[in-house]
Amino acid sequence: MTAPTLADLEALDAADPLATFREAFDLPPGVVYLDGNSLGALPRATAARLAEVVGRQWGSDLIRSWNTHGWIDAPQRVGDKIARLIGARTGEVVAADSTSVNLFKLLAGAASLRPGRSTLLTEPGNFPTDLYVTQGLERLLGDRLSIRVVAAEDLPGAIDEDVIAVSLTHVHYKSARRWPMAEITARAHAKGAVALWDLSHSAGALAVDLNGARADLAVGCGYKYLNGGPGAPAFLFVAERHQAEIRSPLTGWMGHADPFAFVDDYQPAAGIRRQLCGTPSILSLAALEVGVDLMLRADMAAVERKAGELSEAFIALVESRCAGLDLALASPRDAAARGAHVVFAHPQAYAIMQALIERGLIGDFRAPDLLRFGFTPLYTRYVDLFHAVETLRAVLAEVAYRDPRFRNRLSVT
Repeated sequence: MTAPTLADLEALDAADPLATFREAFDLPPGVVYLDGNSLGALPRATAARLAEVVGRQWGSDLIRSWNTHGWIDAPQRVGDKIARLIGARTGEVVAADSTSVNLFKLLAGAASLRPGRSTLLTEPGNFPTDLYVTQGLERLLGDRLSIRVVAAEDLPGAIDEDVIAVSLTHVHYKSARRWPMAEITARAHAKGAVALWDLSHSAGALAVDLNGARADLAVGCGYKYLNGGPGAPAFLFVAERHQAEIRSPLTGWMGHADPFAFVDDYQPAAGIRRQLCGTPSILSLAALEVGVDLMLRADMAAVERKAGELSEAFIALVESRCAGLDLALASPRDAAARGAHVVFAHPQAYAIMQALIERGLIGDFRAPDLLRFGFTPLYTRYVDLFHAVETLRAVLAEVAYRDPRFRNRLSVT
């Protein structure tokens, strides 16, 4: 792709069918925010929604709100809305807990679906929580379960009759490489395994179709492209065909068939509700629901198309304007094989990102040497790319990142 001019980008913004969504977000002036793949921007409606839930529902209606304001149904209600964004049906998704907790539930649940098998298959460099949770389950179950970690290029051929589940992140958190979901799921099914997908860098950015791909299980977070706020509840998906058989290892009271009967023995609820565990986080779910409702107003095909155009234009601009400045593309060049973020490698990536942030360009750093830029189609403008790349070029050309203050590692990178 030839690098676009500023006039080209302005023309794209003028024709953008998603352009009006930007006004729905409270974006700080003077900032180009290319980190929505780590924390989505604040929807303008969120503060008022939380004030209403806190002031009237909690403050005035108190415990009655579990019934009168539908608090008790929030995990399923928000889950059903998320289902529409990821190609799932009503009753196949709940919003609850964290991605890590949901991964634990579904990895153990996958083992309950495939008794007699012992292998969980994944790739090296998967998101750490995906690997750590799998390792924790392996330690817990001892010789009954083991992890097999296989390089991406060899993984399809490593699926065999001992595999319980193929557990992969749909869009890689570093490189943005995108797995062909339908193809890998079909390979898993051909060997009798199930496919478990982490959608944390997909949901809200790509036109995901879980049922179209015949996926079995999935998890994802609510604080990235769904704009649910820091620490927003995650979600999990269980295909309807598995819901009667799958067993959750976390048999909390909210997953009971009759939680307010307060009986001693656990009896799982029917359907997706058995994947619930503890009391839902109502304030967090209220914030997440605002972000999800906003996303539901968009055409996901248009969202994915714009994500691809933004990333294509960004790569072309960086390789044109920053040529000779030691940047190397670390994402797939083919837009169809890439998610909604782009990564460039540089030996001084951490210091460079700190210098960029000081100048109003917020992306993030991923160890050991990666600059990561996320494009959130609902509020990233095409002209933002021009200003971002000009800032990047200035920091590199001026060697501004050599300032000692940019080398002090913060707790969160």
